[in-house]
Amino acid sequence: MASKKKQQNLFKGAEGKLAAYEAKQAEGKARASRRARDNRLAIIAGVAALLIAGVSQLSYSLVHPTPTSSSAAVTAAPSDSASATPSATASASVNPLVPNKSIAQNRVWNGTMQVNSASLGVQLFGDKAPQATANFISLVNKGFYKGLTCHRLTTAGIYVLQCGDPKGDGTGGPGYSFGPIENAPAANAQGVATYKTGYLAMANSGSPDSNGSQFFIVYKDSPLSPNYTVFGQITSGISGLNPIISAGVAGGGGDGKPKVATTLGAIKLN
Repeated sequence: MASKKKQQNLFKGAEGKLAAYEAKQAEGKARASRRARDNRLAIIAGVAALLIAGVSQLSYSLVHPTPTSSSAAVTAAPSDSASATPSATASASVNPLVPNKSIAQNRVWNGTMQVNSASLGVQLFGDKAPQATANFISLVNKGFYKGLTCHRLTTAGIYVLQCGDPKGDGTGGPGYSFGPIENAPAANAQGVATYKTGYLAMANSGSPDSNGSQFFIVYKDSPLSPNYTVFGQITSGISGLNPIISAGVAGGGGDGKPKVATTLGAIKLN
């Protein structure tokens, strides 16, 4: 039998080994816990990135009218806005910031709009598109549009000059959105509508309740899905936009920022 002193040494050695083993086990558990936590954080970060990308895409698509195939035949295009078939697919927003459609007075408005050096005669359809017309009138009366840029020009497939974004990049608005789609041209069997030269139409994200402040001027007949409210038309002076249109898109291509800096000036309505 070992002496008492040796027994004590043996016990101390065993206790040391046990302590080392337990410490190693604890360290392993800590590493596993850190890995699990890091994995959770990575998953959360990935989901957040996807959400941010989705919001960015929505912001980009806002006020970008989606062109239909340029090869689609347009066989049932209305001859003018009077023959357009309203497609009120959603009720008007109840957001208190949205101007009351009674502002449009259920009548046609006339006036002028300055775009660079071009003075455009305009007519607003307060009778056929009261909500969009009321919104436009309200923003004009607040001086919202004066000095804003026209941030988008398309020269292939569809032919529009898009304006009314306070951010100047296609993502801005008045701080609210509204619907419904009003006075949209009737579509043909392929789901294509002709937006006629001179139309003033609200841009949106594809949802009937996503109108804001951005609008587009159709400077040449364009095939589009019937998802954009036609709230008015250019009655004179549209040729004044030719210097902007003929200069094309900055950097080339058929869709982007106009090469010629384009700014909204005074808008007068009565």
